[in-house]
Amino acid sequence: MKTIPKVDLRAVFAASFLLLWGSAHAFDGQGIRIYVEGGRAFRGGETGGTNSATVGTMIPWTPIESLHTAAMSTYLDLSVTNWHATPVVQDGHHNYLQIGVMPSLRYRLAEGTSPWFVESGIGAVVMDHLYRTPEHRFSTAFQLTEALGVGRSFGDRGQHEVSLRVQHFSNAGIKEPNPGENFYKVRYGYRF
Repeated sequence: MKTIPKVDLRAVFAASFLLLWGSAHAFDGQGIRIYVEGGRAFRGGETGGTNSATVGTMIPWTPIESLHTAAMSTYLDLSVTNWHATPVVQDGHHNYLQIGVMPSLRYRLAEGTSPWFVESGIGAVVMDHLYRTPEHRFSTAFQLTEALGVGRSFGDRGQHEVSLRVQHFSNAGIKEPNPGENFYKVRYGYRF
């Protein structure tokens, strides 16, 4: 049986953050945001579900300058997440630590003047254990992820924001089984 090499997720997250920090450009005419996020992957019947808790930062990042307009902006979403699964399979884990990197697009309505926005992103995450529940069994610690969200900024400077998001995780068929998991999330962000 192959063993999965241990990855120091904190070191990978820190290195990614430092490397990308220098390439930051303004988005939404504003700066870096931090956020907290909670969510759940629902499963029917008596088998429960999986809760997620995330802390992260949204760093302005414009890899293609023409993408940045008054209405459109780009950012890099760096996150650390804990999944808590119930119930667990025999010899399984309750908690799964995950780090993620997701380049994202945000479109602000009314040609950039509205407090309302929609956003999407595609990225990758690495987990510290293979995710296993009675219904799902991931075969890789590496997962691709896609997210869609809608939100609103508020506050005298627009420094607060709340969004509803749907996020999917799967390994894109790299290895079977590949059941995937969908989370429904609420995010609160603050801009400095």
